[in-house]
Amino acid sequence: MDRINVLLIGSGGREHALAWKLAQSARLGDLYVSPGSSALLTLAKPLGVDVEDHAALAAACLEQGISLVVVGPEGPLAQGVADALRHTNIAVFGPGREGARLEASKDFAKTFMLKHGVATATARAFSKRREAQSYAATLGFPVVVKADGLAGGKGVIICENRFDLDKALLDCFDVGVFGAAGSKVLIEEYMAGEEISLLCFCDGKTLIPMASAQDHKRVGEGDTGPNTGGMGAYSPAPALTGAVLSQVWERILNPTLAGLRSEGLDFRGCLYVGLMLTDKGPKVVEFNVRFGDPETQVLVPRMDFDLLEVLLACAEGRLAGLKPLDWKAGSCATVVWAAKGYPAANTKGQTIEGLAEAAKQPDAMVFHSGTAKQGPAWSTQGGRILSVTGWGPDLRTALDRAYKAGSKIHFDGMHFRGDIGHRALARG
Repeated sequence: MDRINVLLIGSGGREHALAWKLAQSARLGDLYVSPGSSALLTLAKPLGVDVEDHAALAAACLEQGISLVVVGPEGPLAQGVADALRHTNIAVFGPGREGARLEASKDFAKTFMLKHGVATATARAFSKRREAQSYAATLGFPVVVKADGLAGGKGVIICENRFDLDKALLDCFDVGVFGAAGSKVLIEEYMAGEEISLLCFCDGKTLIPMASAQDHKRVGEGDTGPNTGGMGAYSPAPALTGAVLSQVWERILNPTLAGLRSEGLDFRGCLYVGLMLTDKGPKVVEFNVRFGDPETQVLVPRMDFDLLEVLLACAEGRLAGLKPLDWKAGSCATVVWAAKGYPAANTKGQTIEGLAEAAKQPDAMVFHSGTAKQGPAWSTQGGRILSVTGWGPDLRTALDRAYKAGSKIHFDGMHFRGDIGHRALARG
């Protein structure tokens, strides 16, 4: 069996989870990471190259004999890293710049969906306040304002009334809360229902959905407070029944794949479909073009297959030839331990205690999202610090194991949600 060297681009909890799973592959030779983190360097070697310098990155991959590059975050994809590497005949898991626009521009994604008959909410893009206000009035409240560009998962504002709308537009257009990403916004009809994350492996010709998951975007318990990059997740999501999945194929996945082909979008990577299960059927909330965070932290422990083999098949355009992917029975849940102030400005440099004790807990794993290590001490270096993950025969057991491992951890100002999985638990 030929072993291959792999480069993983990224530095967060999603990449830590991917590296943890890739390290279990019999096909893996050397695993490299860039830019990496203290936690990732326990599993991989540093490449030591700026990922924005595409020429230097390609040269380093060739020098180290790297056969596959796996791109974690959306930023490098939007900047065209996959195009540059493929130009030097390096296989890449991740779409090119044009395919990445499905996440990098909400306007582009909405136009794509409406053009190709993908079920989604009504919306229009605006760069001027008065026009946005007038259109919002035709939709009625609540209404959703979305920053057009990449905003780290925080560029979505639900406006209950005109006051909320005016503040959201002021923040985007005048205050610049989301920077250039908010210079254009999407005004979208509000969709009520349960939100599900459905990630799919895609090679441009074939789509293979992964197990379902459900994220928790709001910072506070009971789904209150501002949106975040995600405060926890679980898999599977019982709301995505077989009957609903059939509707998703008919209304969303098949027309999306047909649209990718007709547009000539070379999409080899992870297509993340954010679904809203409305009373009129499933609709797309958003597309992402990479593994979700924190969904990845609950999907990889359930993968009963060699992830490296699947990523390589995506990159080489041969997904259709793979045998069906098996998923472990039971459930997996992750809870995000966040820094004081998150999702607004957060405090960095707080000492993290209890990681060794948490690591000893059975059927649990701590994935590092925003940490650094100096000597033996770990400290906080971001907003979302840790994803504490547990698994078991059912969701309640998985959650108990995650919270038990998390109870060993402490740093000043930490906060987390104590109600992850509440929708599924309420279903019984």
